[in-house]
Amino acid sequence: MNYVLYAVPFFFLLIGLELLADRWRGMRTYRLADALNSLSAGVLSQATGILTKVVGLLTYAFAWEQLALFELAEDSLWVWLFAFVFYDFCYYWNHRLGHERNVLWAAHAVHHQSEDYNLSTALRQTSTGFIFGWIFYLPMAVVGVPPLVFLSVAALNLLYQFWVHTRHIPKLGWFEWLFITPSNHRVHHAQNPIYMDRNYGGVFIVWDRIFGTFQEELDEEPVVFGVTVPLASWNPLWANLQVYAGLWNDARRAGAWWDRLRIWFMPTGWRPADVAARYPQAKADLSHFRKFEVPLGRGAQVYALLQFVCYLLAGVWLLAQGDALATGAVLLACLWMALGLYSIGMWLENRSHAWRLECLRLAINLPAFWLAGELGMLTLDATAWAWLIAYSLVSMLGLWLVPRVGRTGTPAARSEANSPPLVHDLIST
Repeated sequence: MNYVLYAVPFFFLLIGLELLADRWRGMRTYRLADALNSLSAGVLSQATGILTKVVGLLTYAFAWEQLALFELAEDSLWVWLFAFVFYDFCYYWNHRLGHERNVLWAAHAVHHQSEDYNLSTALRQTSTGFIFGWIFYLPMAVVGVPPLVFLSVAALNLLYQFWVHTRHIPKLGWFEWLFITPSNHRVHHAQNPIYMDRNYGGVFIVWDRIFGTFQEELDEEPVVFGVTVPLASWNPLWANLQVYAGLWNDARRAGAWWDRLRIWFMPTGWRPADVAARYPQAKADLSHFRKFEVPLGRGAQVYALLQFVCYLLAGVWLLAQGDALATGAVLLACLWMALGLYSIGMWLENRSHAWRLECLRLAINLPAFWLAGELGMLTLDATAWAWLIAYSLVSMLGLWLVPRVGRTGTPAARSEANSPPLVHDLIST
């Protein structure tokens, strides 16, 4: 059972309720561009996960078949309870090392880049965690936890973590001692020095208390959310590539070959001495912290929101189809979705080329959907083509109706200095 798919309506219902709570309590925990960036990263993660999840599934199944020490019954309640707790223990170490080693942080950083903290942040997930994440759960296979049980408790662990991404729930008394809560997870998402690299548990906070990584949320130390090297972008593709690109640039600039190799596995933030001296990294002064923001008119924001809704619905449909689609069809869908979400991100950043990129995106829709039909992914009759053409024409009309004021790519503070490079810049800089 795909628990995440069935949970999607509840995710957005709770997001809607949180928005109402924001309005009622006079809090500003949401900004449209930040929320769309978080949700875009989540949609991209779920789409690419259809292709990449096979890495974890195959390795786990192989280890279970070949290395299992015990035969645990998948219909036993005790096996399920044991697996649920054991999974969270493995998750703790996966999560902890994801903060403590450069290459693992490169995958996990996506989840922490938002400078807001709300339920949309929970859906902000990586698309590259599959590279190393599977390693941490092999002990469950060795013990003998059946694959079905493993997949189920993994999904339940992920679903639990959704509700803790909110600022509207205070400390919960005795519950704080045993479980991850909004309060102790707010600490985890902070960039304050006292809070950094703390509270790694997924469901249970007891692992942090046992292994010395627990930190309580303090009234005298308000949480500043985000990462110390800000993303400064609404581009979900760059969100997944930012830390990798930084490590790559530091590696190729290093004078010693040993430094070029070990940088990937050194503690997070470690840089070769010669590189750090030539290319120092400035860290934000939290006492004068300003969130990344880009001026954008109301009409342009509405346009971005409506376009994102289309990709969100497409992502839900793709998730529902799951394994029924051929690999080529899923790959096409992922590329189509990546282009669309990238274009929306550029639009939200008010880039000078965003309008042309939107025209290109809309033009590509027709051949992309035709190819999807050829691959057996879609059945497009005359009515479907009429709807697609109508969508493209209405979107083009929207592009022309949106006021062009500010389409010069002049975002607010921090965006020019930290803006994501174009694809060719990743290679040449």
